Amino acid sequence: MLARRLPSILPPLSQAEAIETTAIYSAAGKLDGASLLEERPFRAPHHDVSLAGLIGGGGVPRPGEISLAHNGVLFLDELLEFQRPVLEALRQPLEERKVTIVRVRAAVSYPASVALVAAMNPCPCGHRGSGRRSCICSGDRVKRYLGRLSGPMLDRFDLHLEVPQIDYATLRDDRVGEPSARVRERVMAARRVQSERFADVPGCHSNAQLGGRQLREHCRIDARGEQHLERCATRFGLSGRAVHRILRVARTIADLAASPLILADHVAEAVALRALDRDITL
Repeated sequence: MLARRLPSILPPLSQAEAIETTAIYSAAGKLDGASLLEERPFRAPHHDVSLAGLIGGGGVPRPGEISLAHNGVLFLDELLEFQRPVLEALRQPLEERKVTIVRVRAAVSYPASVALVAAMNPCPCGHRGSGRRSCICSGDRVKRYLGRLSGPMLDRFDLHLEVPQIDYATLRDDRVGEPSARVRERVMAARRVQSERFADVPGCHSNAQLGGRQLREHCRIDARGEQHLERCATRFGLSGRAVHRILRVARTIADLAASPLILADHVAEAVALRALDRDITL
């Protein structure tokens, strides 16, 4: 449910994004009579999807699910049920934000700039960490299960969150949560800050697109924040890619707080939002 609501808090498609997204759906034969797509796409392929179905392919190369989700959300439910080669094939497109399909006579490139969202159980039986039912999985079985998600693939996710089971009283509570429209206002305010910050940076419109050199320039951290990040990188054995993702998230948290400098609290929150990096989880 949370994943399906994500497009509703993202900024509306710009004219250029709408045209680009519509062109992809036209190439895939999925326009269904629409002249211009105006909503960010949400794609949720089943875990038995083929490599060509997810990445793209065919005799006449067509866009796969990752390109159909361009400028929107690609949701992989039951992440560890996807075939390992299929997941591994996502790594390069996620990094380069495009897919190149090579055939004997031609090579075709499709854009693939997506927000990748995934969900999985904490263990094979699904009850690890539950306060209501006992987990029947051994430590080795849990480690093998989580090991299906390789380090390089795990590093492609900015956030790893543990979502606890909701009790019945909360599930049936009549309280109304914050509407998506209000959350979108905060998101758009942060995006405006980023657009102004990167006005002179070609091809960069948000923190998610920051490269190594740009991270050094735009992700200034106070002394306490730098010390905290160094301690976490050493303790959890974080890769360079993971550290860069923490910096991008911390920069976004600072933008939401209207802070020009990344503070220690912003770094701590960004680190806390990567549960699978911590020893207690692995």
